[in-house]
Amino acid sequence: MISYLMLFAAIALGVLGQILLKTGSVRTQDVMNQFLDPFTIGGLFAYGFGALFYIVAIKRIPVSVAFPSVALSYVVVAICAHYMWNEPLGWQQFGGIVLIGAGVLLINTAA
Repeated sequence: MISYLMLFAAIALGVLGQILLKTGSVRTQDVMNQFLDPFTIGGLFAYGFGALFYIVAIKRIPVSVAFPSVALSYVVVAICAHYMWNEPLGWQQFGGIVLIGAGVLLINTAA
C-alpha cells in the first residue's frame, strides 16, 4: 500500500511541477528570465522530488504498471490547464482522457 501512496505522491508532484513550469513560462518574456523565475525553479524541484517518490514506488510496483499509471498526470494537467489558462478541453481531449483512464485502470487491475 505504501508503494501506491508513493506512486500517487510522484504523480501529484509531477502535476505540480508541470503547473509551476507553465506558470513560469507565461510570466516571463525571454528564456533566461524563465529559468530564473521562482515558479520555474519550483517546478523543477517538484519534478525532482517526484522522481524520488517514484523510485521508492517502483521498488515494489512493477515498472510496467507504475510508468503507465503516471499517465494520470496528463488527465489532471489537461483539466487544470483548461481552468487556469483557458486551454481547449473539447471532445478530442475528453476522448483522450477517457482512453488514458481506461488504460490505467486496465493495467492496474491486471497487476
